Amino acid sequence: MNHAPAPSRLWIQNPLAAFTANDLDGAGGLVIEDGRIAEVLAAGEQPSAPVSEVFDASGHVLLPGLINTHHHFYQTLTRAWAPVVNTPLFPWLKNLYPVWARLSAEDLELATTVALAELLRSGCTTAADHHYLFPDGLRDAIDVQVSVVRQLGMRAMLTRGSMTLGEDDGGLPPRQTVQAPEVILADSERLIGTYHERGDGAVIQIGLAPCSPFSVTRQIMKDSAALAEQHDVRLHTHLAETMDEEAFCLDMFGLRTVDYLDSVGWLGNRTWLAHGVHFNDEEIARLGAAGTAVAHCPTSNMRLASGIGRMAELEDAGAPVGLGVDGSASNDASNLILEARQALYLQRLRYGAEAITPERALGWATKGSARALGRTDIGELAPGRQADLALFRLDDLRFSGSHDPLSALLLCGADRADRVMVGGQWRVLDGEIAGLDLAALTARHSEAARRLVAGG
Repeated sequence: MNHAPAPSRLWIQNPLAAFTANDLDGAGGLVIEDGRIAEVLAAGEQPSAPVSEVFDASGHVLLPGLINTHHHFYQTLTRAWAPVVNTPLFPWLKNLYPVWARLSAEDLELATTVALAELLRSGCTTAADHHYLFPDGLRDAIDVQVSVVRQLGMRAMLTRGSMTLGEDDGGLPPRQTVQAPEVILADSERLIGTYHERGDGAVIQIGLAPCSPFSVTRQIMKDSAALAEQHDVRLHTHLAETMDEEAFCLDMFGLRTVDYLDSVGWLGNRTWLAHGVHFNDEEIARLGAAGTAVAHCPTSNMRLASGIGRMAELEDAGAPVGLGVDGSASNDASNLILEARQALYLQRLRYGAEAITPERALGWATKGSARALGRTDIGELAPGRQADLALFRLDDLRFSGSHDPLSALLLCGADRADRVMVGGQWRVLDGEIAGLDLAALTARHSEAARRLVAGG
């Protein structure tokens, strides 16, 4: 794919508004050099040295590139599937597992491309995916995803998920979707050794992600924690998403969800959890003290009627809070700026309008998400950070009559970035991904989706 090269020193000048995710004033814009932010300029301030190009951002709201902390890329093939439109989590999964077990490598390539393209156009520059399905013919699923991420020029945290507790052993997934622990651990080591990048500017990172308490054994949780510590990679799993899950943990392990997490060596700052809806006061304090992060997935929690998480309390207790769109079969979109809007509104139902501001919701989608993924080089506009940016225009009819540009992004429902930059390279120009034939991709993806649910 052809990408427009970035000039050696670019001034993104005088944005309509800038959200830096910190205390810096970015009203004068940014200077980008060698893929990083060299300067953050206050209103009226000039660059400290000559620039080779100027981009007039006076019609744009400037944000750090948004960061998605929880997704299932493959699920774009089962959006709005009628048999599960009106079901909660457990029956939703029971109906979908047999469909997902038919995934092929080509299906996953198409699903991943669609998910990442949709995210990129929504202003997302880094995405975490939780892939735990490895049926016959799809053993190299993470390798497929790596190729797509690189093609689109994004960053990704790709987690090697797993399921070991089949329905015949008291778990939820069917037997054909589970793997032996030794296979999981060997492949996890292979992926870390082959793809995991460290340090500032990392493009591909690998995490370990046993799926959930109701689909894996305690032993694979313990073994994954030990392997993650050995190789210094992160841990991810679903936890406390529904009351059914809490009941399962009590019945299966005799423990509530956070006690279970602690018992398998996961209660620490290496871990980030998907959902975290049903934590009590004591559990919130323990998660905060441990620095265990939570990926808030408001649309999915509403779609499956899972509940309203206590995100402000988790954040105030010390637990990093990020945002995730979750799988595109429980959202059913991959749009992170809309997810920030949903987080704003859902959390206001719990805490009130004054406590949950547009800035707080955007902070979850940027710096909070970066912290959840263990990164300090992205998620805010500051000198030395990676030049990952999203620029939104406010000239659509939906914004007419709006007064505060930053608030208008969420309150008026922005859903598509005009320009997106990753590492100093423009990846989206005038709302489109350069070199990607969306019509052809949509046709192929839609045909694959029809074939998958039909069983052939």
